[in-house]
This record gives sequence, structure tokens and C-alpha cells, in this order.
Amino acid sequence: MRILLAPDKFRGTLTAHQAAEAMAAGWRRERPDDVLELVPMADGGEGTMEALIAALGGRAERARVAGPLGDPLDSAFGIAQAPGSASSDGRIGVVEMARASGLALLGDSRRDPRRASTRGTGELMAAAMEAGASRLVVCLGGSATNDGGAGMAAALGARFLDGAGRAITDGGAALVGLASIDLSNMHPMLGTVSVSGACDVDNPLTGPQGASVVYGPQKGASPDGVSLLDHALGHLAAVVERDLGVALKDEPGAGAAGGLGFGLMAFCGAGLRPGVEVVSDAVGLADRIARADLVITGEGSLDEQSLRGKVPAGVLSACELAGVPAAIVCGQASIDPPGVPVISLADRIGVDAALADARGALVDALEDLASRAPALVGARP
Repeated sequence: MRILLAPDKFRGTLTAHQAAEAMAAGWRRERPDDVLELVPMADGGEGTMEALIAALGGRAERARVAGPLGDPLDSAFGIAQAPGSASSDGRIGVVEMARASGLALLGDSRRDPRRASTRGTGELMAAAMEAGASRLVVCLGGSATNDGGAGMAAALGARFLDGAGRAITDGGAALVGLASIDLSNMHPMLGTVSVSGACDVDNPLTGPQGASVVYGPQKGASPDGVSLLDHALGHLAAVVERDLGVALKDEPGAGAAGGLGFGLMAFCGAGLRPGVEVVSDAVGLADRIARADLVITGEGSLDEQSLRGKVPAGVLSACELAGVPAAIVCGQASIDPPGVPVISLADRIGVDAALADARGALVDALEDLASRAPALVGARP
């Protein structure tokens, strides 16, 4: 049999790559002659770079960039070859904005979305293009910022000017003083590179469901700060519409990562898509599933959110289209998707034991699942 192992991370215990390796080890105990294909997955957030590198045999490259508040930061981006492509034209660059502009990079006392900037994310994008990427996947999640992607665009050559023609400072609050935008000196490679934003939220840029109101408080914004930032993003959107001729503030995902979704669309011509779709396309998931007899996916906690744009939903949907049976192995489960076997590590050995040795628990679970492989494949839809 040919088995495709396509898990997400088990948050707090195993990366997607480690989960796939543990699954493979368990399966081989019971069925050593099966052909296993490991495709660690992600939904565009934390761990996406590692998942794509592992699935595509890519590499991580280091880059020195600006952190959220301008401090120099050693960061990384990924470079990988797209499936079926042997030329440099098929290189994918993966940028996780959280690695340059993320909330986890700041202590609680330094969180300030009024000043935090996505400049470092733009510097990572430039580094990836200069390393040969012809496609960029920018992962939106975990941001410390609320600048509408202005810092990212500035790093790529955009000029954000006040009424006197001077460059405004970085950060979301400074956008209140924006008078004009000049994109005449944007990075020359942007014209030939395809950019995709991978996100798992669909918030608009402004308003009650926008970036500032929904996510600003967790980034350190006070109630007055939230109002200021929402106004600033609305002003940015108005100047973009006037100067660039595009109205994007109400587009789904425009508010992702403090408005970086908006900035990618406005300044880089990017399209925004659910992260699992972006990752699935990048790793050629549909073709890999079509070659498989059985697909096994999973994540740490299987719940209602799992079926709304997360990895299990994407994998199960692709399996249904291909007519290939699937199973889910997870740390804990609070839902039971119809027609799909679900193996919960917590149900098998208890929550504490599963957390204490997630790898061992996953190996044992896959060994047991492999013993039922003929019946699972016999249930092909």
C-alpha cells in the first residue's frame, strides 16, 4: 500500500515534521513493506516554513532584519522547489511574518502596535526574492503590528509621505499623518514574482471586526489606542484608494496580521487565500493524495475550528474529491467527523500521558492503526 502522512503540528509537543516522522515509525512497525510519503502540513501560521521545507526538501536561509520595534534581529526564510519543477523558476520563498514582526518577539512591557512595524517582514521578502524565489508565500499570523503593511512596503521601496513630502515614521499611529504614497521605486523583482498571503482569518481592515478592534488589545493597545489605530488604517485605505485606485479595506483577510493582508494586496498585488490551500498547492497535495491508498492527517486538538480552514479540513476535502479514504490521529478530539475514523491519543492513554510522551503515543497509535489498514482501504468512498 501507499500511505500519505499529512499532519499539522501537535501544538506544544510536536512540529508537523516530527509528527509525520512519528507516524511513519509507528506504521512501519506493523507494515514495513508499505510505501510511505511524508508531507508535513500547516495552515499558514506558525510552523509553515518548516512544513514546506520538510515536504519539498528545501532549506532555511538566515537574514538580518528589523524587529517589530526596529531592533536588529536574526531571522530566517525558507527556499524550496515547487513539485514537478526542476528550474530556478519553480522556487518558492516562504516568509513567516511572525519571525520578523511577531508578538512573540516582544516582552509584555514592549508591546505597542502604535509603533510596531512590518518592515522586517518586507526585508525577509526581499531576501527571499534575491535568493531566487519566483513565488512568495507570506504567512500571516502572530503579529505585533497594526500598520496595514506599510512597513513591509517601505522595506520594498514604497514611500509613505506626509504633507511636506517627508517620509512618515514606522508604526500604525504614524499613518494618521499620511498624505501620499509613491510606489515608483518598488523592488524590481516584485514585477516578476508571484506573491500569496496565507491566512486563517477573514477580518476586514477596519470597523468592529477589523484588525484594530479585534486584535489590537492583545497586542497592547488601550481603548483609545484601538480607536486611533482603526482611524489610521481607515485613512491608509482612503489614500490607497485615491493614489493607487484600489478599494480593498473590506476584502476578506485585509485585517489579517494587523492589516498586512491589506498591504500585500495593495502594494504587492498579492492574492489572499486560506493558508491550508496555499500550503496544499505548494506541496502538490492533490496529486500526492491521488497516488495514495490511504491518507492520515491530524493535529493536537481536533475541534470545530479544525473543520473551518485548518489542516484536517483541507486534507479531508482533497481526499473526498479524489475518492481516497482518510483517517485522523489527534491529541484530543471534541468532534467526530462523519465517515472518518478518529484516533485520540488522550482517549487511548489519558491526557497527561499523551502530553508527557506525545511522540511515543503517536507511534503506538499508528502501529495500531496500521493493523487495520486493509479494512480502512476497503472503505474507500
